[in-house]
Amino acid sequence: QVQLVESGGGLVQPGGSLRLSCAAEGSGFSINMMGWFRQPPGKQREFVATIDSDGTTDYAESVQGRFTISRDNAKNTVWLQMNSLKPEDTGIYICYADPETPPNAAFLPDAWGQGTLVTVSS
Repeated sequence: QVQLVESGGGLVQPGGSLRLSCAAEGSGFSINMMGWFRQPPGKQREFVATIDSDGTTDYAESVQGRFTISRDNAKNTVWLQMNSLKPEDTGIYICYADPETPPNAAFLPDAWGQGTLVTVSS
């Protein structure tokens, strides 16, 4: 099973920026789609952004134009640059990866990180 390690969360004032990173541990596999979801306090998990291995991106309407997702396929790493942060961006940000199962190997299921807390407050 693929393990995801996230970093970069913290406390930031409204209008500020943060950069999250997520690396998939291990070797011998590639990853199809990677992305970020978030869980605001007291709410359900919601989609933030995804990026395919060919660089195609998709964003939630609420973050479009403020957040940028990017990745390094060779390092199986994804980043989320968050600018112009708002209090409503507060939540636990969770990394997601859809690994490609190598031939003749055991099936690799979707992977989720533990989450990193982002707090936007003055």
